[in-house]
Amino acid sequence: MTNQAGEGLRVYLNPRVLGMLFLGFSAGLPLLLVGSTFSAWLGDIGVELAAIGFLSWVGMAHSIKVLWAPLVDRISLPLLARWLGRRRAWMLLSQTVIAGSLLGMALTDPHENLTLIAIFAVFAAFGSATQDISIDAYRVEAEARHRQAAMAATYVAGYRVALLVALAGALHIANLDIWSTAYTIMALLMGVGMLTTMIIAEPDVHVTQATREMEARVADYLAKTTHSGWKRSLSAWLIGAFVSPFADFFQRYGKAALLILLFIGCFRISDIFMGVMANPFYLDIGFSKAEIANIAAAFGLAMTLGGAALGGVLVARFGIAPILLFTAFMAPATNLTFAWLAYIGPEQYGLIMAIIADNVTGGMAISVFIAYLSSLTNTAYTATQYALFSSIMTLPGQFAAGFTGVLAANVGWISFFFVTALTGLPAIILAALLLKVAHPDRVNRPGITQ
Repeated sequence: MTNQAGEGLRVYLNPRVLGMLFLGFSAGLPLLLVGSTFSAWLGDIGVELAAIGFLSWVGMAHSIKVLWAPLVDRISLPLLARWLGRRRAWMLLSQTVIAGSLLGMALTDPHENLTLIAIFAVFAAFGSATQDISIDAYRVEAEARHRQAAMAATYVAGYRVALLVALAGALHIANLDIWSTAYTIMALLMGVGMLTTMIIAEPDVHVTQATREMEARVADYLAKTTHSGWKRSLSAWLIGAFVSPFADFFQRYGKAALLILLFIGCFRISDIFMGVMANPFYLDIGFSKAEIANIAAAFGLAMTLGGAALGGVLVARFGIAPILLFTAFMAPATNLTFAWLAYIGPEQYGLIMAIIADNVTGGMAISVFIAYLSSLTNTAYTATQYALFSSIMTLPGQFAAGFTGVLAANVGWISFFFVTALTGLPAIILAALLLKVAHPDRVNRPGITQ
């Protein structure tokens, strides 16, 4: 493993770490343009609420991306892959689809052809999800494990800036001019990601001998079956693309694999619980919209980015394991600052203190957790395995968060935040167990020179 001592802040001078800032911007930009910004556009021009609700389904592409992630892993795009390499080819294709779709939305009148607008939005959403798959795979493969938190930190910074541009920026442009101008400018801004994709270098990875042997066993098995010709080739490809990534993960980690997946599903539950009820809580106890925008949103963003950068430095210096355990404890613990805020009422100093505590630790948790997920992948199946992990990361919390409103209404805000802090206990216990059975800094990631 590369000597990590003393690397610290210098990790952010690495060209690939810097490049993730711009790729993060490219990944974050389309998300709201087919989500809340898109809904604002439709609502502003008087489209029926029922239609707006149905069109929100286009965002589900990000929740089901694991279904086609194996294709991104196994298929090299003709011509583009020869020029750019497999990962960058998929990145450039998806970015082109997003830019073209946003431009199509800009040039289509939703009053006259709402169906065509919806089709362009679907293409943009699937392009965005595919871009996420390919950028995640590139990030995991491009650098060694101890730099993954820094890669995540710059990615998150670019991503959050893009969200501001896609929401506040688009709304301001639409207010000054028209929505078509806003979407045209957003389409042009996708050029940031396209240019970055053409500048960065393709990651240098290899398939390990263990992975080759596993797929060879598949080929031997198929040779003994009645399949022949194209049927045998198709069966081998499908097993390699859709079965081998999961078989590889369970083969490498054994019984600990289930513990790892459980930990991934639990890690962000307390954060997601808090996030859903944050703004209703601020308004309910008496903070103004301006205070929420200035302190919780703008100042909170700065604290999150600072926390993510700090997480990158600490992981580069000390490794993943101690920071993962620290953030597993601190993320739910800082929810208690909001119980204190509920007790003292709408005091600005209280809100500032709570935002500093929650967002700094939250930013650290994001960067170290992305580094941890990256360390679990085999570069033969990076896109598929990371898509699986990222889906498990959010799905349990998002489902359970649907009940947070009922909980808050029945127990009150102070008790609510104590309960959300308790939801972090499983992640703390599982993190401690993982240090014994599957230590994050002692398990090599296949295909990457550490």
